[in-house]
Amino acid sequence: MRCSPFRLIIGLMLVCLLVSDRIQAGDGSTGDSADWRARSVDYARIMSRLKWTPVTDGMPHRKGHFLPGTEYTGVPYSSVKHVGRDIGYDIFLKTFLAAVENPESVLYSESLEGRVPNAECYYGKVCSSYTSYALQCGFYYVSKLHGPEFREGVSLVTPAVAEAAMPGDVIYTPPRTKNGGSHVELVTDVVRDRNGQVTHVRVEESRPQTTSNTLRSAEDFNAHLAARNRELYRIRDLDAWRGENAAESFLFPNYAEDSATPRINRVLLLDLGDWVPYDKGQPVKINLMDRDHQGIETLVIKRGDVEIERVSQPGLGVFERTFNTCGDYTAFCEMQDGSLSPACEFSVSEIDFRLQSDRIQRGTPWSIDLVSDNMKPIIVYFKNSASGYDEHYVFITEEDREKGAVEIPAHITQKANKLQVWLIGENRYGRLKKRRDVRVD
Repeated sequence: MRCSPFRLIIGLMLVCLLVSDRIQAGDGSTGDSADWRARSVDYARIMSRLKWTPVTDGMPHRKGHFLPGTEYTGVPYSSVKHVGRDIGYDIFLKTFLAAVENPESVLYSESLEGRVPNAECYYGKVCSSYTSYALQCGFYYVSKLHGPEFREGVSLVTPAVAEAAMPGDVIYTPPRTKNGGSHVELVTDVVRDRNGQVTHVRVEESRPQTTSNTLRSAEDFNAHLAARNRELYRIRDLDAWRGENAAESFLFPNYAEDSATPRINRVLLLDLGDWVPYDKGQPVKINLMDRDHQGIETLVIKRGDVEIERVSQPGLGVFERTFNTCGDYTAFCEMQDGSLSPACEFSVSEIDFRLQSDRIQRGTPWSIDLVSDNMKPIIVYFKNSASGYDEHYVFITEEDREKGAVEIPAHITQKANKLQVWLIGENRYGRLKKRRDVRVD
């Protein structure tokens, strides 16, 4: 039988009880090592301990589909990249949960398989976004860039054995082949006996089909590290390791909101869930469900405080509209008994950039022009299409936003012949991304 909304809420309340004290007490600073390590475990478990149940067929995962009526633990695995949305970074966790409850949502109607490498579900996480979320980053570092060769404030733990492990440590699995995929896991618990000897180590990670939670004996943990030449990383200075990429500098991740118990609308939901941004001109599909059979009298859509549409007797099913004016919107229903339903909240926003040329000269500075409306440009992300190790981040300043352009340092184009360029923006409902590919001469 499928999980009831009551069980879903109870599960979220248990997660909330585990993390709320530290989240609410936090002031945005990393504090000492024990503080941020404890928070990393709390934040990892927001995603890994979640329980949810699909309401219909069609939600894809690796080599199959999630089954309706079956309860799953942990958020789904999917390398959504710039096409889908990362849970916790691009959308709230509650946005995913709202989409789960809507049988007409993108979770059931869309698949990224064949469109995006290593992706299936439209909303998901991967190993690197899971650990980066836990480690309080504003944007995720790919798995290959977690270690001391690429980051400050981190070192190898030697010997890499259970007795040396600490919560908050990262396990890195190198690729099997050149330019192959790598993997990261997070140590979340180290269990000791009354004599202080380590007996077990708990490791949590994002992998197909959902997050994984494994408690290994010390012997099995040591064998796990020895296999595939895995390395154990210890972040000794979180601020140095994150650099400008601190979560508290951005609106997302929003740990307090992700750990809170959401109220999922039972009258209407959006195809993207609820509390979510849409691109300007992107169709917004409102599913009128009336699950409690109250009777829908009128559908009302507002932009801010201005009513822009009122539809009498809309019936049940999907109601589609496209909005070309940016702003924050609500959609709600007037019911037959005179009450108002909860409102679905969403934004219509624009984020884009322009290049002076489609071809960039190697080893020289260049700039991109920013285009945005109801969306704050925050990061430009660069990925060398030929190397998973050649990735760069330029964090957009307030001065950049005021002048409408951001300067790109010369070193970003030293190695690549072709670069993926992502512009990432955020508002209070989430993030949008725009990607273009550029040639480097």
